[in-house]
Amino acid sequence: MQLGFVGLGKMGLNMVTRLGRGGHQIVAFDRSPAAVGQAVAAGAAGVASLAELVAALPPPRAVWVMVPAGPATESTVQDLGALLSAGDVIIDGGNSNFHDDVRRAKALSDKQIQYVDAGTSGGIWGLTEGYCLMVGGDAETCRRLEPIFLTLAPEQGYLRVGEHGAGHYVKMIHNGIEYGMMQAYAEGFELMHASDYQIDLAGVAALWMRGSVVRSWLLELTARALSEDRDLSTLEGYVEDSGEGRWTLHEGIERAVPLPVLTAALFTRFRSRESNTFSERMLAALRNQFGGHAVKKNV
Repeated sequence: MQLGFVGLGKMGLNMVTRLGRGGHQIVAFDRSPAAVGQAVAAGAAGVASLAELVAALPPPRAVWVMVPAGPATESTVQDLGALLSAGDVIIDGGNSNFHDDVRRAKALSDKQIQYVDAGTSGGIWGLTEGYCLMVGGDAETCRRLEPIFLTLAPEQGYLRVGEHGAGHYVKMIHNGIEYGMMQAYAEGFELMHASDYQIDLAGVAALWMRGSVVRSWLLELTARALSEDRDLSTLEGYVEDSGEGRWTLHEGIERAVPLPVLTAALFTRFRSRESNTFSERMLAALRNQFGGHAVKKNV
């Protein structure tokens, strides 16, 4: 298939490369000329603007958007909507909020432009391992795009999960679960690290990949990280979140579904960005007030 591709970051460039290797003809655009040059080196045709991208594709066109969620995606979808024609389709492969998908699909439908939300998981390893794709949108449109999805995904790694917004809804919950899994591994390995035993943490992670009920790709990555640095001493314990965890909790509140593990995991990330917090100073002050317990002065 012929496909326009907008956004050539770490994931986007790898996706363009995988699609090219799968025999698809890609027209690529990024605000960075250097990134476009890398896409051209990987076999894509490079362009300098969205207008050039649209002009280079025969109708009905399909354009995959892989830019940061939020204003960047919003402006890109709007700009493409002004350039594309009836029968064309925009695929958002980023981490958009599913409410935005529903709104965008409705707005584009007035011009008879289709919109597909493709939740994409695979990170920097997707080039070789493939990308797990959770896709939402019109069933017929998704079937037309299946050659693209099947090339990007590993075997049985693509599924249309529902109508507009469903793809990013499932991806949102996927990322919420990921937060919880990562936190569980982090706490378990911290306890082993603190024990009196000289445990080979990387060895345990590798061991658990052999038949254990807690084996996973995240555990493989745990083994890799610990084999490089047992104490992770080169890192700072500062953990960002990209939004999906928060949206998952909002949805849990909206649906009255308890999410204690995912909530704790997200709040732990918030805590990782703070030091010498007011709440902990308050704890120290109260222990000193009621029991005369020693405090450390901040001088």
